[in-house]
Amino acid sequence: MLKPMFPIIPSTLTDQTLIQQTRQLASQWAFEYAASSSEPFYLQLTPDQLQLVTADQSAGPVYIDFASGAIDHRRKFGGGKGQTLAKAVGLHKTCSPVILDATAGMGKDAFVFASLGARVILMERAAVAAALLSDALERGQNNPEIADIIKRMRLFYDDATRLTEKTIKQWPDKPDVIYLDPMFPHRKKTAQVKKEMLIFQKILGSDLDSDQLLAAALNIAPKRVVVKRPIKAPYLNQQQPSYTLKMKKHRFDIYITS
Repeated sequence: MLKPMFPIIPSTLTDQTLIQQTRQLASQWAFEYAASSSEPFYLQLTPDQLQLVTADQSAGPVYIDFASGAIDHRRKFGGGKGQTLAKAVGLHKTCSPVILDATAGMGKDAFVFASLGARVILMERAAVAAALLSDALERGQNNPEIADIIKRMRLFYDDATRLTEKTIKQWPDKPDVIYLDPMFPHRKKTAQVKKEMLIFQKILGSDLDSDQLLAAALNIAPKRVVVKRPIKAPYLNQQQPSYTLKMKKHRFDIYITS
């Protein structure tokens, strides 16, 4: 579990602007500002991005960049609205639902939804993940290649298990679909488990209340709830979905609510 105050440090102590920005982030997210840290994990603000660092350097820094790497390749060559992820949430040529990604994490699926034309509400309850997402969205707004996509994404730092119809009615965009991808316990390190997911699980833990999350989502989703699960994982809350779309390593359990 996260400590009450997660450490955040500037990458250099010679840049007063960077130090001030780090202090502002510490205040915004209730982190502990420090000049350096001996903790096994800490956040570090560089002139380029906010990143999560492992003190033993067993893995490189983790940060979110929607304009490069695998996520950028997926945007360009992922298969458009014909890909299974899009089908699962009901995204097709004549329908672009408003999607609430209630377990946003690193925002990868949310960015795919937005790149396909959907408006996406990202909800993340862990301050570390939310701060990394916020930093990535801010940088994305200044990148002309993806700025229009980022405009369709809005981040809330909150716990989706507490969502109610009353809360959603106050939002400018009301979701048609709720998408869930709860953190699943990884029993061992494999090539298929991304380094950032292993690091996130070490500091955030698994989503042990994912059954309650499904129940909350089913109570308020106007059209459907979509749950992304490892291919052999049990149904959340032992509740059988309306139907399932399967891929090689994971599946999408679709619960129709309308």
